[in-house]
Amino acid sequence: MTDTLAPTSTPAVTQERRIVTAIPGPKSQELHERRLAAVPVGVSSALPVYIEAAHGAIVRDVDGNQFIDLGAGIGVTTIGHTDDAVVEAAREQLGSVIHTLFTITPYEEYVRVAELLAEHTPGTHAKKTVLVNSGAEAVENGVKIARKYTGRNGVAVLEHAYHGRTNLTMAMTFKAMPYSLGFGPFAGDIHRAPNSYPFRDGLSGVEAAKRTTDYLEKTVGATDLACLVVEPIQGEGGFQVPADGYLPALQEWCTANGIVFIADEIQSGMARTGAYFASEHFGVVPDMVLSAKGIAGGLPLAGVTGRAEIMDASHPGGLGGTFGGNPVAAAAAIAVFDRIEKDDLLAEGRRIEGVLKTGLLELQQKYDVIGDVRGIGAMIAIELVEPGTKNPNSAAVQKIASYAGQHAVILLTAGTYGNVLRFLPSLAISDALLREALAVIDEALATL
Repeated sequence: MTDTLAPTSTPAVTQERRIVTAIPGPKSQELHERRLAAVPVGVSSALPVYIEAAHGAIVRDVDGNQFIDLGAGIGVTTIGHTDDAVVEAAREQLGSVIHTLFTITPYEEYVRVAELLAEHTPGTHAKKTVLVNSGAEAVENGVKIARKYTGRNGVAVLEHAYHGRTNLTMAMTFKAMPYSLGFGPFAGDIHRAPNSYPFRDGLSGVEAAKRTTDYLEKTVGATDLACLVVEPIQGEGGFQVPADGYLPALQEWCTANGIVFIADEIQSGMARTGAYFASEHFGVVPDMVLSAKGIAGGLPLAGVTGRAEIMDASHPGGLGGTFGGNPVAAAAAIAVFDRIEKDDLLAEGRRIEGVLKTGLLELQQKYDVIGDVRGIGAMIAIELVEPGTKNPNSAAVQKIASYAGQHAVILLTAGTYGNVLRFLPSLAISDALLREALAVIDEALATL
C-alpha cells in the first residue's frame, strides 16, 4: 500500500496531521461565504473546512491544513481516500464505457459485482443482486422486494435505527431531528419496536429479542409483516452492538413467521468490522443484505443481495434505475473487493480495534464522563454521560468534536441523544495516526 498519492495538479498528501492556519483558514472562510449564497442552509456541514485533496487517512483543506480523518465520509472511504487500485480501475473504465444503462444494454462489471456480493455476503444459498445508487435506495428496493415476495405490507424497524432520507426511509428512521422533522406526511405501514441497547436496558439478547417480538406480535401481528429491517450494529443510533443472542433470536422468529429478515449493512459492511459483513459476528444469515457506502471506494453504488427466490419475486422491469450499477462505480467496487482479499484488509479492521478500543478504554478509566466504550473493528464509539449517572451528555460531545476539529482531527457525532462520538477511520490509517488522534481527544476531555 502506498502512503502518498500525487494528483496531477496538487502536491502529494502525506500521512501526517498538519496545522498551518487557524481552522477554518482564510480560503475556507472565503469559500464558505460563497457557499452560504449558493447552497441551502439545510445542507449543513459539521466542520466548515473545504477539502482540495485526500489520500489514505488524511484530508487536506484549501489552506494546506491536513486532518486525520476518523469519519471516512461516514464510512465510505473504508479502504482509504483515493486508493490507488480504485483510482486506476475507475480511470480505465472511464476510458471505455461510462454509461449505457444495464436494463437496456448490460455489461460485465455489473454482473461481476453481483457475483462478488453473492460470494461474500453471509450464507451459501443461491443469491441474486440488484445494484442501485445509494443506501436509502437500497433500503427502498429491499422493502419493495420483500413486499412483493410475501404479499404483505408491514415493515418492522427498531428504535434508534437510521435507514435514510427518502420518504419511506425517513419513516423508518428513528430520530426526527434533523432527518424528518417537518418533511411529512410519510409512508405508512412502518412499525417501530424496542431494540437491544445493553448499556441502557441491561437485558440479555434473548430477553431483548422477546421484548422486540412480543411488541410486534401485539401491535402489528406477525402475519402482516413483510420484513424486519435491522442494522447489525446501529450507525446513527450510536453504534449499538446488540447483546449476544439478540439477532439470532430475531432471525429465528422471522423465519418461523415468513418474514424477510433484512440486514442493513450499509455502514457496517464491506470489511469495516474485521469481517466482510457485521452479521457474521453474530452468527446470522440474513435473507437479504443491503450494502452501500464502502462498496465502491467513494463512488456512488449500493446493492440489494438476497435469496434467489426472494429476489426473483419481482416481474421483469420491476427493478432498476438510470444510474444503478454504473460501469465506473462497478469497476471501482471490483477493485475494492480485490484489495480487501489480496491485502487482507479484514485483519486491518481487527488491528484498528485493538489500538482504538484499548486507547478509549484507557481514557474511560481517566474520565468518568465516558459511560460506555463499544463497537467492533473500525467501528467504535464512546457514549458520554453526566458523571455518576447515565444521563446523556450531548454538550460534552459537541465540545470534544469542536476541539478535535480545531486541532485537525475529524470526529463524528451520533446517537439518538446526541451523546455519542463515533470512530470510523479508514482501514488505511496507521497505529501512529490513531494514537495521535487519541492524544487530541485526551486533551479535549481534559478541557471539559
